[in-house]
Amino acid sequence: MATGYVWLLVLGSVILCNLVKIMLPSISSHLSRVFQRNAEQEVEMRGKIQDMKKELSSISMMDDFARYARLERKINKMTDQLTTFVKSRTAQQAKTKGVVNIVYYLLQAVLMISLIWHYCADPVTVLPSKWISPLERMVAFPSGVAGGVGVTCWLVVCNKVVAIVLQAVGR
Repeated sequence: MATGYVWLLVLGSVILCNLVKIMLPSISSHLSRVFQRNAEQEVEMRGKIQDMKKELSSISMMDDFARYARLERKINKMTDQLTTFVKSRTAQQAKTKGVVNIVYYLLQAVLMISLIWHYCADPVTVLPSKWISPLERMVAFPSGVAGGVGVTCWLVVCNKVVAIVLQAVGR
């Protein structure tokens, strides 16, 4: 028979997984900032572009065309560099987000499979057979105990209930 705490262990695992899932965007964002090396360089480039634009606005195009054109080319070149830099950073953030999501889902799958594997022979609880009569075998899977609620069914129920509660709370 069940050791008595399996239902709580499964429920706690499901709640923990859902809380971590909610935090995935902030985890990805934090890791992106950790692995991003040149954030200061981007800020510096933006500042230089702003300074050059101010200088450009103070130059008369008619009176000093050569200087105006040189500065304008310099602004365009730095703007292109900044655009390339931002695209690179965005790609890195997307890659980090993908890796974090994959790791999360792999760890969640390992946790759920290990719970099912470890508690496959024991029902989480035993109910009167007539309560679950048409679905008794499915609800008891994998334990096979008549009237029992298997860990797989309990995982599905817990996941659904926690998802509904979190949606109602507003995540």
